[in-house]
Amino acid sequence: MEIKRFLDFLPTNFRHEKSFFIQHNLTDFEKISNLSDSDINEIQRKSQLCTLNNLKKIRAIAIFKKEISISPPEAYLLLHCGIGSIKSLSLSTPYELEVKIGRLERILRVKTETEITFILLKKWIERAKQICKSI
Repeated sequence: MEIKRFLDFLPTNFRHEKSFFIQHNLTDFEKISNLSDSDINEIQRKSQLCTLNNLKKIRAIAIFKKEISISPPEAYLLLHCGIGSIKSLSLSTPYELEVKIGRLERILRVKTETEITFILLKKWIERAKQICKSI
């Protein structure tokens, strides 16, 4: 399956949020990453089938993609491992992330399709630290 838009990777449990974003021409990760909490609350009020939790997850994935160049599937994996922001990523170590990803794979009894190495995790954390220092 080839990903044509940022939102195409989302699983079916995000169908309402995906539909809302497409209807309102918010298919670009740049636009989604710039949504404020009040924007997300407004979306949730306009479309009550959209959940606040899912909207925030999509925004977090977009921020990871925009700021650290992490692919959406990799960012989604980080969310499942408890890393929901650039700050939380900057406070992690590559070893901790590697353990969390391994634990998640064992719990789900599946190997992730993304090729995440210790060196890649280290790069992500370093970029996150640089971003946190510049804020």
